[in-house]
Amino acid sequence: MTLHFGIYPGGSLGDEQGIVHPVRPDVPDRITEALDTLQGDTASLSVRAYQSFAATVPLAPPTPADPATYLHRDRKLDLVLQFREPSGELEGWLEFVREAVRTGGPNLASVQICEEPNADLPVVDGSIPNVLTALVEGVVAAKREARALGRSVAVGFNAVPTFNPADTFWSELGALADGRFRQSLDYVGLDFFPDVFRPIAADQLAEAVTAVLTAFRRTDLQRAGIPGSVAIRICENGWPTGPGRSEQRQATVLETVVRTVAALSTDLNIDGYSFFALRDADSTAEGLFHRFGLLRDDYTPKPAFDTYRRLINELGSPPVATH
Repeated sequence: MTLHFGIYPGGSLGDEQGIVHPVRPDVPDRITEALDTLQGDTASLSVRAYQSFAATVPLAPPTPADPATYLHRDRKLDLVLQFREPSGELEGWLEFVREAVRTGGPNLASVQICEEPNADLPVVDGSIPNVLTALVEGVVAAKREARALGRSVAVGFNAVPTFNPADTFWSELGALADGRFRQSLDYVGLDFFPDVFRPIAADQLAEAVTAVLTAFRRTDLQRAGIPGSVAIRICENGWPTGPGRSEQRQATVLETVVRTVAALSTDLNIDGYSFFALRDADSTAEGLFHRFGLLRDDYTPKPAFDTYRRLINELGSPPVATH
């Protein structure tokens, strides 16, 4: 099975305390040039973007600011809609979802409802009350809007790996999900960062990736009643450089993870992989969250940039023919 590849083209990202902003502003021409190089002539590539909803508090701006800028050469939009209303009230949320589908137009390939709803961290949606209801109703609303418009838009949600057997997220989702939700769900995404927060020996990385993906399919999703016909896709994966974390090691980890995902794609029904992120937020900072990029903050490439380009063109889906 070929994979559909993607990338988040920005530099800002969230850590436990908030948002890490890039020290250098986005330069759209440099980003477009990098995306063109990654995509090559034979593969498709999606551009990941984030928008937040909240009715009672100021919102973080969308990131990247204008993703349509990067949708050249038939690149498509992979849009994440975050539920950030601190009260948990849904008023306005479903219209926000429907409007995002409408304005996404023909370049919108996929809509992810909520960001990491099973992670109770301040920068993601799992910390927000009522997030499960927002997730279920949002998936239904997005799919209904896409169908009403006659557009083929994949609708799903994402999660992080669950290592706690007492965690109730998946069983609670299964209890809340109804026929509307199950008929609307096209994929479930996984955000995972092996060897970032828990060190893994190089010779054990492929085995660890296999274990996480297999457990996600055969334990977590089964607990929610999500069948094997619903695809998995890797929505966020990366490995930061920095002190004690070499750029060459980043390239090696990327190659191991992607090839392991590709090898499991048929057995586990995995249809896509997206790297996080295109460039560093700050290539001089020593913090773990500043240097996830394939490019340094001045847009010069690390070795992993060419690794990802090669993997996309070897293992990626061809672009959709247009007439």
